[in-house]
Amino acid sequence: MIASHLLAYFFTELNHDQVQKVDQYLYHMRLSDETLLEISKRFRKEMEKGLGATTHPTASVKMLPTFVRSTPDGTEHGEFLALDLGGTNFRVLRVRVTDNGLQKVEMENQIYAIPEDIMRGSGTQSFLVSWTKGFKSSGVEGRDVVALIRKAIQRRGDFDIDIVAVVNDTVGTMMTCGYDDQNCEIGLIVGTGSNACYMEEMRHIDMVEGDEGRMCINMEWGAFGDDGVLNDIRTEFDHEIDMGSLNPGKQLFEKMISGMYMGELVRLILVKMAKEELLFGGKVSSELLITGRFETKDVSDIEGEKDGIRKAREILTRLGLDPTEEDCVATHRICQIVSTRSASLCAATLAAVLRRIKENKGEERLRSTIGVDGSVYKKHPHFANRLHKAVRRLVPDCEVRFLRSEDGSGKGAAMVTAVAYRLADQQRARQKTLEALKLSHEQLLEVKKRMKVEMEKGLRKETHAIAAVKMLPTYVCATPDGTEKGDFLALDLGGTNFRVLLVRVRNGKWRGVEMHNKIYSIPQEVMHGTGDELFDHIVQCIADFLEYMGMKGVSLPLGFTFSFPCQQNSLDESILLKWTKGFKASGCEGEDVVTLLKEAIHRREEFDLDVVAVVNDTVGTMMTCGYEDPHCEVGLIVGTGSNACYMEEMRNVELVEGEEGRMCVNMEWGAFGDNGCLDDFRTEFDVAVDELSLNPGKQRFEKMISGMYLGEIVRNILIDFTKRGLLFRGRISERLKTRGIFETKFLSQIESDCLALLQVRAILRHLGLESTCDDSIIVKEVCTVVARRAAQLCGAGMAAVVDKIRENRGLDTLKVTVGVDGTLFKLHPHFAKVMRETVKDLAPKCDVSFLASEDGSGKGAALITAVACRIREAGQR
Repeated sequence: MIASHLLAYFFTELNHDQVQKVDQYLYHMRLSDETLLEISKRFRKEMEKGLGATTHPTASVKMLPTFVRSTPDGTEHGEFLALDLGGTNFRVLRVRVTDNGLQKVEMENQIYAIPEDIMRGSGTQSFLVSWTKGFKSSGVEGRDVVALIRKAIQRRGDFDIDIVAVVNDTVGTMMTCGYDDQNCEIGLIVGTGSNACYMEEMRHIDMVEGDEGRMCINMEWGAFGDDGVLNDIRTEFDHEIDMGSLNPGKQLFEKMISGMYMGELVRLILVKMAKEELLFGGKVSSELLITGRFETKDVSDIEGEKDGIRKAREILTRLGLDPTEEDCVATHRICQIVSTRSASLCAATLAAVLRRIKENKGEERLRSTIGVDGSVYKKHPHFANRLHKAVRRLVPDCEVRFLRSEDGSGKGAAMVTAVAYRLADQQRARQKTLEALKLSHEQLLEVKKRMKVEMEKGLRKETHAIAAVKMLPTYVCATPDGTEKGDFLALDLGGTNFRVLLVRVRNGKWRGVEMHNKIYSIPQEVMHGTGDELFDHIVQCIADFLEYMGMKGVSLPLGFTFSFPCQQNSLDESILLKWTKGFKASGCEGEDVVTLLKEAIHRREEFDLDVVAVVNDTVGTMMTCGYEDPHCEVGLIVGTGSNACYMEEMRNVELVEGEEGRMCVNMEWGAFGDNGCLDDFRTEFDVAVDELSLNPGKQRFEKMISGMYLGEIVRNILIDFTKRGLLFRGRISERLKTRGIFETKFLSQIESDCLALLQVRAILRHLGLESTCDDSIIVKEVCTVVARRAAQLCGAGMAAVVDKIRENRGLDTLKVTVGVDGTLFKLHPHFAKVMRETVKDLAPKCDVSFLASEDGSGKGAALITAVACRIREAGQR
C-alpha cells in the first residue's frame, strides 16, 4: 500500500516537473490578461481602419459590408432554397420557416459532387468570385457570382429563382443563432479557418452610403497582424508555420488560432524539443518530420478528459516514436498551451467587438449573444469553456452568451433570405399606409386653391356666418413705419401665468425697442371666481409692476394681448365669446374685456391707463417683425396651435365699412376643413385624433399641422404598425396606449440630423418602448412623414395668403415677409425649410421671406399700441 502511494507521488512529481519544463520552453505562448487586453486594443484600431474610407484600402482587417441589415425577429416565415458551395461537394437545401407561435425551421437537402473537369473548366459551369479550395474555373474571378447564376438559370430555361442574398458562413452562423436568440449580433467561426462578423452602426461604415440603421460587417479577421502589429507575440513556430504555408505573410492571426494550423504548431514544437533533447531521448522519427502528420483532431483527443495521456502515447507511437510517461505528459501540456493560446487570442478579439457594440449602444452593461460554429469550437473538449471564461474576464461589463450554430452555411443563408423577405414585406405594408400622408405637388395646389375659396367666404358678409375660415377684422390698419416712439405697457394674458411689460420704443439714431417684464400667476380660485375678482387681480399686478419699475401713478398707453376666442368690434373693443384653458370667471363671457379692465382700474383709483388695442398673438407676431422689416405684412403661428393673419385690402373686408386702405385680418385658419372640404386629405389617423380630442369636428386643419396634435398622430400610426406586426415585434406597451405620451417635442428630437439612432432608442426607452435599431429607423420615418406633411400643408395655406395679396394689388410679382413664431417653426430641425420650399413651389410669383419673431405677444401688443398712437396723433394734428 505504501509502495503504491510512493509510486503515485513519484509520477505526480515527475509530471509536475515535466509540465514546468514545457511551460518554461513555451513561455511566449502563454499570454497574460494584460497582454490579451493590449491585443484587444490593437484589434479595435484595426477595426477602425477597416471601417474608414481613407484607411480601408490599406487595412489588414477589411471589415467588409455584407448588406445584411437586420437579424431575425422570430416572425419570419416561408419556403426558401439555399445553395451551400464551398468545396468539392455542394448542397441544395429546401428550408421551411414557420411562425405560428412556435418558431420552427424544417430542412431537406441533397448533396451533389462537382466533377474535377467542371471545377477546372469554364466559368459558365460554376459560380464563384474568388477561387480557393482547388477551384480554377476560368472567367469567374472578379465577376458578380449572382449574375453568373442568373445567366445559368436563364440558359436552362425550365425554372426561375429569385436570388435574394449571397452570404458567407460567418454571417449564416449569426443569422441561424439570431433566429433562436434575438440578442445574437455576433457570428464566430473557429474551425479549419476562423472569422467573425457583427452588427455595426451604419453611421460608422464609410464605404456604404447612409447613416441610419445597422449592417452586418464581415470582419475577415484572419488577416489581423498581416501588417506586423502582432509581431511581438508571434513565436518562431508561428513564423515557421507561415513560411511553409500556401500564402506566406497572409492570414497570420488565423494561423495562430484555427484548426488548420493547431496540430501543425504542436508538431513543430515536438520536433524542436526533440532535437534539443528535451523529448523522446533526442530522437525524431521520419513520420514526425512530415508536415500535417500531427492533426488538430489529435490535439482534441490528447486533451480529452479521461484518457489524454493514453491517447498521447497512442498517437506518438503511431508517428514512429517510443514515448516515455514524461513525453506523453509533455505532449499533453503542449497541446493545452497551443489550444489555450488559440482560445485566448480569439477572446481578445471578441472582447474588442463586444466593447465596440457596447459603446455604439451607449449601454452600461451589454447583453449579447455570440453565434458560434466550427470544428475546433464544437469538438475540442476545452476550447469553448476556455474561450467563454477568457471573454468574461476581459469584458466583465458584458453579459455574453455563446450559442452553437446548427448548419449556419445552409440554414443561415435561408434565414438571411427570410429576413430580407420579411423586411421587404413589412416595408411595403408601411409605405402603403404612409403613402396617404405624402402629398404630391398637385394635391398641395388643390389645398392652396381650397384655402383661397374659404378665405373669400370668410371675407364676404353673405357667407361669413357659415364660413369655416372666419377672416376676423382686427382693426389694425397699419404696420410700423419706424417713426413710432414712446413708453407703452403691454399685458399678455393667455394661461395660468400672465406678464406685464414696459416697452420703450425709440426712433431716429437710437431706434430700437427696450423691454422689461414681470411674470405673475393667477390662482385657481381667481380663475374660477367672478370677473371682478379676476380683473382686480390683474390690476393689482399692474400696480405692483409700476411700483417695481419706479413708475407708480403714471398714465401710459396699453396694449392687451388676450388669447381667448373673441369677436373684435374695434381696435379697443373685444367681446369674449368663451373661456378656454381652464378659466371659468363668471360675468365675463359676452362682455368687452377692455371695459372689464378699465372698470377694475377705476375701482383701484391709483392710476389710469389708456387701453388702446386688444390683439391676439398672431397679429402681435406680424407687428413685431414689421418693426424690423417694412415688407412684413403676414403673421404666422406654428406652435402648440396654428393661425395666420395678413394685411387685406379694406374693399374686400365686407364686415367693416370703408374701402380705403388695409386692415389686418385674423384668419383663424385652424378651422379650415371644419366644413368637410379637407376630408379627402384626412387619414384614418387624423380622424382618430380628432374624435378623441376635446373639440371633435373643430379646428381640423390645426389638428393636421400644429404641435398639440402631431405627436398624437405619430402615436396612432405606431399603434397601427405594432398591431399589424410591423413594429416593436408586434408588442404594444401600455405606455404606447396612453394618449399624449408621444409629445411633439419628441418629433423634433428624433428628426434632429445630429441625433444618432442610439439617442432615438433612448427616447423610445424613456417612453417605455423597448425598440430595436430597425424600430428606431421606422419611428424616425413616421415622424419625418407626419412633420413633413404638416409643413407642406402650412406652406400651401401660406401660398394661398401671399398669392391673394399679390392678386389684390394687381402685381406680377410680390416681395413680402412673413413674421413667424411658434415651437415647430423655431425648434423642429426641418419644418421651416420644408414650409419655405412649399411656398416657393406653390407661389412662384411671390418672393417670400420668413422672419422669426421675438416676443410677438408682448412686444407686438406694445407696437400695435405705438402704431395706433402714431396714427391718432397724426389725425389730431
